Amino acid sequence: MAIEKIGVEKFIELGKSALVLDVRSPAEFAHAHIPGAHSLPLFTDEERKVVGTTYKQQSREKAIKIGLQYFGVKMASMVETVEQLTGLTKTDIQQGNKKTVLVHCWRGGMRSAGVAWLLDLYGFKVYTLAGGYKTFRKWVLLQFEKNYPFKVLGGYTGSGKTGIIKALQQKGETVIDLEALACHKGSAFGNLGEPPQPTQEMFENLLALALSTASVHPTIWLEDESQRIGTVNIPTNMYNDKQTSPLFFMDIPFEERLKHIVEGYGKFEKEKLVNAIMRIKKRLGPLETKTAVNYLLDDDVENCFSILLKYYDKWYSKSLFLMREDKKDQICKIPCPSVDSLANTEMLLGRQENIMV
Repeated sequence: MAIEKIGVEKFIELGKSALVLDVRSPAEFAHAHIPGAHSLPLFTDEERKVVGTTYKQQSREKAIKIGLQYFGVKMASMVETVEQLTGLTKTDIQQGNKKTVLVHCWRGGMRSAGVAWLLDLYGFKVYTLAGGYKTFRKWVLLQFEKNYPFKVLGGYTGSGKTGIIKALQQKGETVIDLEALACHKGSAFGNLGEPPQPTQEMFENLLALALSTASVHPTIWLEDESQRIGTVNIPTNMYNDKQTSPLFFMDIPFEERLKHIVEGYGKFEKEKLVNAIMRIKKRLGPLETKTAVNYLLDDDVENCFSILLKYYDKWYSKSLFLMREDKKDQICKIPCPSVDSLANTEMLLGRQENIMV
């Protein structure tokens, strides 16, 4: 049975249905990996360091011998792990029922070759990625050089844009949920209730795959975000593309948005809310910061958030019209009486053609 080395496009396509195995070290995988891949490290972090040092300081042959010593004792357990991941039994293998697995390491070298040989020997149909994860990263960065048919969902803080994004998805629209990919809602309070953010590299990997999948559709909806979302950044070329795309501004009254914000964030512990306020102290100003914190400590969440919402409105308005000063004809304001995701989504879809592209 032959092991086939394939290019990144085919690897990604096959990976939609087949098991993808990343045989790099745990630390390499934790930093960033191909979305959906499973970690099957050939070496531990320490073993990888030993092999690499031996390769550089002694010889390739010596490094291979040390690597084989580490690999030998793991062969059986690695095969059993892959059996479990694929749901394939020994009987299936004996009866010729093969499962496809995709294997890659950093550069498509000895680590993936060794694991691929083992799995092929056992009876799996094995493909390896030519050039390894390094080639995948080149593909990722290329996705951000392309132009996409974006339509941007805008609105002041508290407009319920996340709910509209989800409603658009439910209606079959093509959406890239930047906040979901970043595990952050964008503001100083954006990490509350969210899992840890991915690394910048992992965020780019997730985003590139989402763009690749969405690119076959005539329209891709995005929420209007700053370039920085928590600790990660939207790649510059993509961000600039977004900034020149049609924007649909959900214009919702201040009091309605304030009520929505209080319902969403008022449930969090005071300490976390105070810490979030302190992160914007410099721009909010010492007096407003003190007043907002005092309101919060007195359990007056509404007045606290009213100060913060005015601050975010000012900054969003300034950045919106500054960035789009010469493209005002690409902004469509949609008056909405309240924060109602379903109703506002219907109004948005009804107005999406009322803009110059």
